Amino acid sequence: MPPKDKQPSADYGAKDIQVLEGLDPVRKRPGMYIGSTGLAGLHHLIWEVVDNAVDEAMAGFCTRINVTLLADGGCRVEDNGRGIPVDPYPSGPHKGKSATEVVLTVLHAGGKFGGGGYKVSGGLHGVGVSVVNALSERLVVEIDKNGTRYQQEYAKGGKPQGKLAKVGPTPAKGRKSGSTVSFWPDPTVFVAEGTEFVARTVLERLQTMAFLNKGLEIVFKDLRSDKEQEVTYQYRGGIVDFVKHLNTSKEALFSKVAHYEDEDDEGGQTLDIAIQWNTGYYEGIHGYANGISTIEGGMHVEGFKTALTSVVNKYARAKNLLKEKEDNLLGEDIREGITAIIAVKLRDPQFEGQTKAKLGNVPMRSFVQKATNERLAEWLEENPTEANKLVKKAVSAAQARVAAKNARNAIRRKTALAGAGMPDKLKDCSSGNPDESELFIVEGDSAGGSALNARDPRTQALLPIRGKILNVERARLDKMLKNNEIQALITAIGGGVGAEFDAAKARYHKVIILCDADVDGSHIRTLLLTFFYRQMRTLVEAGFVYIAQPPLFSTLVGKEKVYLKDEHAKNVFLEMHPNHKNDFNRLKGLGEMDWQELKPTTMDLSTRTLLRINVVDAALADDITSTLMGDDVDLRKQFITTNARDVRNLDF
Repeated sequence: MPPKDKQPSADYGAKDIQVLEGLDPVRKRPGMYIGSTGLAGLHHLIWEVVDNAVDEAMAGFCTRINVTLLADGGCRVEDNGRGIPVDPYPSGPHKGKSATEVVLTVLHAGGKFGGGGYKVSGGLHGVGVSVVNALSERLVVEIDKNGTRYQQEYAKGGKPQGKLAKVGPTPAKGRKSGSTVSFWPDPTVFVAEGTEFVARTVLERLQTMAFLNKGLEIVFKDLRSDKEQEVTYQYRGGIVDFVKHLNTSKEALFSKVAHYEDEDDEGGQTLDIAIQWNTGYYEGIHGYANGISTIEGGMHVEGFKTALTSVVNKYARAKNLLKEKEDNLLGEDIREGITAIIAVKLRDPQFEGQTKAKLGNVPMRSFVQKATNERLAEWLEENPTEANKLVKKAVSAAQARVAAKNARNAIRRKTALAGAGMPDKLKDCSSGNPDESELFIVEGDSAGGSALNARDPRTQALLPIRGKILNVERARLDKMLKNNEIQALITAIGGGVGAEFDAAKARYHKVIILCDADVDGSHIRTLLLTFFYRQMRTLVEAGFVYIAQPPLFSTLVGKEKVYLKDEHAKNVFLEMHPNHKNDFNRLKGLGEMDWQELKPTTMDLSTRTLLRINVVDAALADDITSTLMGDDVDLRKQFITTNARDVRNLDF
C-alpha cells in the first residue's frame, strides 16, 4: 500500500494531471526511449549521436567520424558533415531559439521529417540526440559552420547553460564544417550496471557502420588510462568486405563474392547486395535498411529469398545439374552456407515486429526480387565454376534434408511407441502452462539429484544430460538427430528443430542451462548455446533461454553462510572484508552442493539470479558463434585474447 500521504484522492480532477515539459518524460521513463538503463541503454546513447553523423555520410556530406571514450568517462563524437543548423528557429513556441538548442531540448525535433534535410536516414529509427542530452549529467556541443565555431553547454537533464554562442573562428587545421557532441552519462540514471562504456561493444557497432557506408572513415579512440587504444575502420569494398569478414571464421566455398547494386527510376529506393557461400551448414542472411539492422528480416529479405530460390533452380535446370525427374531445390537447401548482406535505402522506412526491426515497406520486396532475378542470373552465367559448386552444395543439402526428415520421423515413431513420448530421464513439471514452466538442463546425474530435490515440481522440470553434447556448428541436422542428448533436448522442449522450429510451440518459456561455474561448465554452456542459436534460434530471440548462476565459493561471516558467484566476486568480497580469513570453501560442483544450498542460490524464484541470453545483432552473433565453435584455432585464440579484458559474461 502507498503511504498515507500518497494515497490516491477520491477527488480526481485537473489538478491531478501532471504535464511533463521538455525532456522530463525521458528522465521519468528512460527505458521507453533507450530500451533499458543497463549497459544496452548506456551504449544506445552513443548510437544516437553516431547515427546522426552516419546520416550525414549517407547524404554525401561526411567522410570521417571520430568516436572517443574520454578519460573521465565521457564520450565525444565528431563528424565533418554540414554541422547542426545554428540559425534561429522561425516559428511556434520555440521561435527565436537556435535550431541547435531546439534539436537538443525538444523531443522529435530534427531534419529528417520533411525530406528537405535528408533523402534517406537511419536516425528516424532512434529517438534523437535530445534523449542523450536528457540522460547526461553534462553535454557540450561544438559546431563549425561558415568559418565560425559555435558552442553550447547543457547541465544535468539537458538544461541549457546559456545560449548557443560564437566562440571564435573555425580552426585553421581540421574540418571546415561539422558537429562535435561530448556527453557524460548521468550515473543516477544508469544505476544498474554503471556508466563505464565497453570498448568492444562500441567497436563492433562502428565496424558494421563502416562496412555499410563504403569509404567512410571511422576512428575510435579509448583514452581511459588502463584501456588506451586507437582503431580505424574504412572499407573501400563496403559490403563486399563485410561478407568476406563474416566468412573469415568459415571456409569459403569459392573466393568470389556476387555483388550488385540498383536504384529505382524515381531514386526513392536503392539496394546493395553481396553474397558468398561457405562450406558450413548455416544460413547467414543479414538485412539492413538505412543502416539499421533488421534482425527480424522484412520485405527486402523476403524479396531476396524468393528470387534466390527461383534463379538457382532455373540455372540448375538449364545446365542439367538437376534432372527432369528430380524435385526442385528448396530455398533452405540453396541457402545452406550462404552469407549475404541485403542493404537497402529508402524514404520513410516503416519498421514492424516485436523489436521494431522488421522492414514493412511492401514495394521494397518487388524491387529487391526483380533486381536479384536479373543480376544474380547474370552472375551465375558469368561464373560457371562457382555456380556449379553452389548448386552441388545445395543438392547435397537437399539429400541431408531428406535424411533428417526420415530421422525426425523415426524419432517421432519411437516416442509414440514409447507411450508418453517424453525422454525417460526428463523429470517434468505438473503445470501445462508454458508461461510459468521452466526446464533446467543439468549436466551430470549427481547434480540432477540435488536439483531434483531443490526444484518446485509444479513449475520446474529437469533434464539431465551427460558430458559435452555434439558441437552442432560442425554437423548437419541429420547427424545431430542421431545424438541421444540432442534427441532428448528436441523432444523435451517441443516446437520442432531447425527451419521448422516454432518457439510458440515450446513447452517451456524458460529453458535454463545449469552447469558448474568452471571451465568445463563454460564449455558445456557454449555447446548448448550454439545448439539453441543454430537450431532453435527463435527460442533465443524470444528471450526464452537463460543461464543459471550457481556460486563457485562459499564462506562464513560470523555464523552466516555467504555465497560468491565467481573469482571476481571473491576478490570484491576480500576487498570489502580485508580482515576476513581467506579460507574460501570452493564448491567443487553442483553434484557436491546439497539441495538445501542449491535451492536458495540457484533455483528459488525469490532468491536466484538468472542471466538471459539475447541476440542484438544477428550478423555479429553469427560471426562470434563461428569463431568460437569453428575449426580455426588461431582465430579463436585471437578473439579470446582481444576481448578478454572486456568480458563481463563469458558465455555468449
